[in-house]
Amino acid sequence: MTREHEVLVGVDGSAASLHALDWALHEARTRGCGVRVLVAYALPSFTAASLDGGYAALDDDTIRAGAQSVLDEALLHARDAGVPVEGRVVTGDAAAVLVDASRSVDLAVVGTRGRGGFADRLLGTVSSALPAHAWCPTVVVPLRDERGAPVEEDPAPVRPVRRIVVGVDGSPPAEAALRLAIREAERWGAELYAISGVPVHAMTGVLAWLPSAVDHDQVLRDVAEGLDVVVDRALAGHPGLEVKRHVLDGTGAELLTEFSAATDLIVVGSRGRGGFAGLLLGSTSQAVLHHARCPVMVVTARGAEELTR
Repeated sequence: MTREHEVLVGVDGSAASLHALDWALHEARTRGCGVRVLVAYALPSFTAASLDGGYAALDDDTIRAGAQSVLDEALLHARDAGVPVEGRVVTGDAAAVLVDASRSVDLAVVGTRGRGGFADRLLGTVSSALPAHAWCPTVVVPLRDERGAPVEEDPAPVRPVRRIVVGVDGSPPAEAALRLAIREAERWGAELYAISGVPVHAMTGVLAWLPSAVDHDQVLRDVAEGLDVVVDRALAGHPGLEVKRHVLDGTGAELLTEFSAATDLIVVGSRGRGGFAGLLLGSTSQAVLHHARCPVMVVTARGAEELTR
């Protein structure tokens, strides 16, 4: 399938999805590309027949008309964005629709809350569907106020990306995330920080095979040397960009959540050798995506392969 230079965003009429649309529009302007808006709907199983004979069943035309009104609202919302915007109503499971559509775009964007559409599915029972299977990087945009507190509506306006943090653990997806973060930093003119997390104190407290006299500082220095190698390799061909590097004692969830308070975008790979990337598809990922105060860009293993082609 031909990949179009577009940013994909799923909307469902909620404040969260419109906020995600705003973020997608900002990103599209930095890329010089258009935005594809999708509204997915599926006919609920209970509408196949009347309920106790007292309620008329909803038909496909009625539900599709509602989905079309959601799309019309989104297109109206984006009409003055200054980038090309197109929209479609698609029948099917929201997560599956997004994954399939991600084959032909550069980036997919979704909000963290919604009305049973993309966002609720992403952070609900199929929370691994999009991060694990998307064919392009995915951005999850939280709905928060100026202080970073979660809200149901009226979120803080989308702000330009001025600081980016990327989690690096040496795995191929994490290196792909680093390369993508470098591109994002160049597009936005943003500061870029490469972070590796090593829970040294936690490990020595629970792993009996580690010597009690382990040199914590030496462990961090060793990881820092490896981080320099990875970053320097990724910076080849990007002579004008500086990447600040930090190796910290802590878990991925703790550090990502902490950095998100003073960061405009966090970039991580979807899998790795523990640390940041390996946590994103497990229970810790739910905490990160629910509590991060800034958008989180996830590069899937599948997307990492696409980026290297």
